[in-house]
Amino acid sequence: MKHFGVKFAAMALALGLGATPALAEKVKFEFWHGLSGDLGERVKETCDKFNASQSDYEIVCTSQNGYPETIQNAIAAYRAKKNPAIVQVFDVGTLDLMLSGAYIPAKKLMDDNGYKIDWDNYFGGIARYYADSKGVLNSFPFNSSTAMFYYNIDAFTKAGIDGAPQTWEDVEADARKLKSAGFDCPFGFSFDSWATVEQFSAIHNQPIATKNNGYDGLDTELVFNKTKVVDQLTFFKKMTDEGLFQVKTAQLGMDVVPAFASQTCQMIQSSIADHGTIGKTIKPGTKWTVTMLPVWKGTERKNSLVGGASLWVLKNRPEAEYKGAAAFLNFIAQPDMVEWWSTVTGYIPVTKTGFDAMKANGFYEKPQFAGREKAIESLTYTPAGDLTRGIRVGGFPQIRKEISNAMEGIFFGKMTVQAGLDQAVERGNAIIRRFEKTYAGQTLN
Repeated sequence: MKHFGVKFAAMALALGLGATPALAEKVKFEFWHGLSGDLGERVKETCDKFNASQSDYEIVCTSQNGYPETIQNAIAAYRAKKNPAIVQVFDVGTLDLMLSGAYIPAKKLMDDNGYKIDWDNYFGGIARYYADSKGVLNSFPFNSSTAMFYYNIDAFTKAGIDGAPQTWEDVEADARKLKSAGFDCPFGFSFDSWATVEQFSAIHNQPIATKNNGYDGLDTELVFNKTKVVDQLTFFKKMTDEGLFQVKTAQLGMDVVPAFASQTCQMIQSSIADHGTIGKTIKPGTKWTVTMLPVWKGTERKNSLVGGASLWVLKNRPEAEYKGAAAFLNFIAQPDMVEWWSTVTGYIPVTKTGFDAMKANGFYEKPQFAGREKAIESLTYTPAGDLTRGIRVGGFPQIRKEISNAMEGIFFGKMTVQAGLDQAVERGNAIIRRFEKTYAGQTLN
């Protein structure tokens, strides 16, 4: 590995070689990300740690206050040749970057700057999401996550429930017991496509779209209105109508994570990245934990999808900035930084060595971090297959919005489950066709 930050001026002075020459000005480069709040502060702290670790480079990290905003702003800046060196792009924005041609592949960047990276060290389920058809990583997995099932152990004990729910049949039975024990909101959920539709489909080996979820061509079509997703939302609607499930969104006054942390709801499904936030905000002494998302009885469980985002290095920057970008990406990949990042956020380690080091250090044995290892278990439950390596569908951020709108219509009684999903698929396919037209003639690498 290269080591930066040798202080030539200080060495010259120590050796008595005359007056100290002026120190070289640090090479500044920008990193745009989409995290805000507590997670945004942790990104800032990461950048501060890198800047303090060496004297050659200064990374300037700026939040764009959301994943969609980050990719939109970065594309606009690239066209104006004012883009940052590094940009954080969320999972479903991967295809946009791949087809843009605006990036330097991860392997090329590191090879060109003298870093020897063991690319096989990345967990397969994470790497395949951001790799090309040959398995070569285009970007660097950074804040990786997956969806998990959170439950309040204290509430379960009071309701006479022993152990985590493994199936959705268990969730229904537990919800009924919790309701009988006086808990008004046994299970809270939002109109979130990621957990309820995408992750559910993966672990049940159900397609979101044709062409292996878009990996085999831009001419893919959505099909989740013809899969077990219909049954899942029908079940959610039935449970909601009975008062066992409750919709929890920010627009209605309380989203799912604060609903769980405040113990308003006793079960939710959300990202493992929220583990840290819940730990900081739930009443001290409360017993709670996470487990893998439930499956329906008789299901042969598959691995869940990686969520979060990866780091892309954009073209149009001076060569010196790429040296700094490579140094930063190498810095955050070191085991001590991997453990620190997981500790202060809840995101999972993306490399096998990082995970092994955390286990060896007893990280997952500490009460405040217990359960986080189940995210790795979920992501690696089976090798990533054609329907569980990710979703590479054009315009999927907009499609997520259509799914969310459909769920709102379903649970507010404006349309049936089937009608809502049919609408989301029809509108989503129109988005895909526009995306396909924009990149006509291009193929996935």
